[in-house]
Amino acid sequence: MLRALPFATCFALSVMAGAALAQTTPETPVEAQIAPGSVIAAENPELYTLFQAIGLYDVLEIMSIEGIDYADDLEAEMFPGQGGAAWPAMVAQTYSLERLTQDFEAAVPEDAFSADDLTTLNAFFATEIGRRIVEGEILARREFIDPVVEEAANIVFREELAAENPRIDQLRAFNDANALVDLNVAGALNSNFAFYRGLVDGGAFDVELPEDLMLAEVWSQEPEIRAETELWLFSYQIVAYDALSDADMDAYITLSESPAGRVLNRTLFAAFDAMFEAVSYDLGAAAALFVAGEET
Repeated sequence: MLRALPFATCFALSVMAGAALAQTTPETPVEAQIAPGSVIAAENPELYTLFQAIGLYDVLEIMSIEGIDYADDLEAEMFPGQGGAAWPAMVAQTYSLERLTQDFEAAVPEDAFSADDLTTLNAFFATEIGRRIVEGEILARREFIDPVVEEAANIVFREELAAENPRIDQLRAFNDANALVDLNVAGALNSNFAFYRGLVDGGAFDVELPEDLMLAEVWSQEPEIRAETELWLFSYQIVAYDALSDADMDAYITLSESPAGRVLNRTLFAAFDAMFEAVSYDLGAAAALFVAGEET
C-alpha cells in the first residue's frame, strides 16, 4: 500500500508569478543582472525583460530556497536519520537556481508570445501600478517562507472572509480570471505523481507498483491539496495586495482577462508544470536510494 506523499507541491502563483523587479541603474552593468542559468537573456532579450519585470527569477530563487530547506522534513518523514551528508547535497543540486531556471526556460515555446503580447505586458509592468503589484508580491512571497507569517496571514484571511470584506470578492474574480486554484491543484497532482514515479523507478519499493495504483493514491489527495491551495492563495494575496486600491486590483484583473494576460498565465503555468514535474521526479529518485537503504 502506498503511503500518502509527505508533501503537496503547491506553487500557488498570481498570474504574473509574483516577485520583485530586478533593478538596474546607470552605474550597474545590465550583464550583472542576468539570472544564473538563463539562456533567454541572450536569445530573446524582450522576453527576458518581461520575465525580469514580473519577478520570475526572484520567484525561482525563493522556490530554490524552499526546496532546499525542505530536505530535512522530507528525510524525517521518509527515511529518518538515513540521509547523512549525501541527501542535502542531492536536494541542493536538484533545487539549484541554475537548474530551475534552465528547466523553466526550456519549457517556454519560442513562439509563446507575439510581439503585441510582449509590448502590452512590458508596458503594464513598467507603470507605477505594475511595479507596486510586483513589489507587493515579492515581499509577501519572501515573508511566507516563515511559517509564523503564513499562519498569521491565514488568520487575517479568515477574519476578512467572515467580515465579508469586498476585497475577497475581488480576489475571487482575479483567481477565477486566471483559474489559479484549478491550475495550481493540477500542477500539484502532476508533481506528486512525478515524485511517485521517481520513487518507483529509483527502486524504493520491493514490488513493482502499477501506474493506476499511483494515480489513485495521488487523486485521493486532491481535496486536501485544493483546500490547502485555496487557503494559501487567498492568505498570500491578502498580504501581497494590501497596499493596492480597488482600482489597482481592477486594473490587474483587466490585464488578466486580456489576450496578452491569458497568454502569460498559460505560458507560466505550463513552464512551471514542466519544471516541477522534472524536479519532483528527480527528488523521488534520489529519495528512493535512502528509502531502499542503498549506500550513497
